[in-house]
Amino acid sequence: MRRAVQSPARDGRHPRAGPMAASGNRSLTAGRRVKGAPAAEKPPSGGRAAAQTGPRLDAATRALLERYLEERGRARNLSAYTVRNYRTDLEHFLLALAGWSIPMLAAKRPDLRRYLSVLLGNGTAQASVRRKVSTVRSFYKWLRAAGLLDADPFFGVAGPKPGRRLPDVLDARDIDRLVAAVQGTEPQDLRDRALLELLYGAGLRVSEVSSLDVADVDVRDRTVRVRGKGNKERIGVFGEPAAKALHRYVREGRRGLAAAKEAALFLNRFGGRLTVRSVQNIVRKYATKAGLPVAVHPHLLRHSFATHLLDGGADLRVVQELLGHESPNTTQVYTHVTEAKKRAVMEAALAELGRIEAERSRRRRSG
Repeated sequence: MRRAVQSPARDGRHPRAGPMAASGNRSLTAGRRVKGAPAAEKPPSGGRAAAQTGPRLDAATRALLERYLEERGRARNLSAYTVRNYRTDLEHFLLALAGWSIPMLAAKRPDLRRYLSVLLGNGTAQASVRRKVSTVRSFYKWLRAAGLLDADPFFGVAGPKPGRRLPDVLDARDIDRLVAAVQGTEPQDLRDRALLELLYGAGLRVSEVSSLDVADVDVRDRTVRVRGKGNKERIGVFGEPAAKALHRYVREGRRGLAAAKEAALFLNRFGGRLTVRSVQNIVRKYATKAGLPVAVHPHLLRHSFATHLLDGGADLRVVQELLGHESPNTTQVYTHVTEAKKRAVMEAALAELGRIEAERSRRRRSG
């Protein structure tokens, strides 16, 4: 759907309220108790490297962590991607405690506040800090319910208040430049063009596009079955540019990459499923080639998709459903929208996209 719906502004630019907060966390290394400003104090980072060179989780702590993740994942039908994120956040906190010589079940309220201060002092994005604090609180609430604690030590501890910044958004011409940076007809070139078109054209999360199978995409109907957060399924739609790129990739490119019986839509050069990290690297690669003015990552394409649709007149609730986004703060605001209404709005958007595409074709011919 090239390019979702363009802003009414003639120059293709979209208003921005401020730069997007940096995503991810800076590495937090070796944990020792350091006096002074919290910013100077660094708990150990999670991951295999930290487990080999710094504090480690003891077997009892590891067993409880895995038991919690298994129970929570099963109760909430969480995707493997979401469970992995929970594990990473909890390991990060528990390794920090280990670095400070604090047993998991002996942690107190000041320890979480100390951890929060360290994260903020090391430049971790506020959204990431809020997520980590929420994950830790849920874990200790479970420990209390399981009878392993007499009281929940972190009850009521809140992360930093949400900021008011809005993310950067690529305008329609930036999207064109990004996709145009993919040149060539080799299998990986066809894959990358289809990947970029679908990330933007359907507003997918990076984990969602990575988990797609060939059977999830209907090029003729221009729909895609998406497994979102909590393994909830939704139907997304995309426009003609994405449909053409996908059709060519599946017909000409994928067979040059596919391993036997591999169901994944997007494949790496070894024939296996393209990972989330690989998708992120592909987007960054072509953003650099295109010389785009902002740091581009897959979620920025999703933001752009939503903004362009809204700028083009799409109903806010329809966009909410297309994104598969749920928030406790907005659940009551967004009401159910029927598939018929969603399709009607999207068809109107697609008609507008056709007009934009025709104008672009005329400009290319005249240029």
